[in-house]
Amino acid sequence: MSRGSPQLLVIDEDPAIRLYLRRSFTAAGYRVTEVAHGRTALRRVVDRAPDLLILDLDLPDVDGFEVIHTLREVSPTLPIVALSVRDDEDTTIAALDGGADDFVRKPFGIRELTARVRSALRRAVRSRGQTPVFVSGDLTVDLVQRRVHVGDSGVRLSTIEYEVLRLLVEKAGKVLRHREILETVWGAARADRIQYLRVAICALRRKIEKDPAHPQYIMTESRAGYRMRPPEGGHIRKTVRRQRQSATDERRSS
Repeated sequence: MSRGSPQLLVIDEDPAIRLYLRRSFTAAGYRVTEVAHGRTALRRVVDRAPDLLILDLDLPDVDGFEVIHTLREVSPTLPIVALSVRDDEDTTIAALDGGADDFVRKPFGIRELTARVRSALRRAVRSRGQTPVFVSGDLTVDLVQRRVHVGDSGVRLSTIEYEVLRLLVEKAGKVLRHREILETVWGAARADRIQYLRVAICALRRKIEKDPAHPQYIMTESRAGYRMRPPEGGHIRKTVRRQRQSATDERRSS
């Protein structure tokens, strides 16, 4: 995934649907770009490298199936959620066999579509060998839903704070140099503003560390950078067991 919150590219001819999806997904914490034409979408995929596409199959300039086919040649792993007013089985099968990761019929419920987007992003994360939910000690970071918890308490982070934490989490156990973090989060033009990074790290430690002066998670590597404490297998296994037990309890109560 790209840095920060996931970047979605919405391709739909209907401006009302594009506006609705942009507002809904932006409110849910995603970054959204929207276009009306398939050819424009193909250029945007190359230029901006989105994390997921929401693609209407009924486009004015290019057939949606052709867009999927072309995208699969240039970006085989890019998650694609296809939309269509057509509700026949053949359309669904053609979209999925053609390379779409999921298919949603119009009109759709935004909660269902959002859930399918989250699911597609989780599969994409796993395909790159990453764990969608990072657990180390009492710290839990959900890289798909952008949720951070310490124990049972949710943690509110600014966009910058989350981007720094996410980068550290994705490369947990490795030392990230100051310049690498600055370039990734703030951009190359501010790669020498180390004070920006120090302020963000200080804010993160206040929010996730029991004792910010003696951090357990974000370690300072003298004259080099920062390193995130790697996940511990025991904690991951306990989390999985809790998730399985929760699912079992839900089935029993239903």
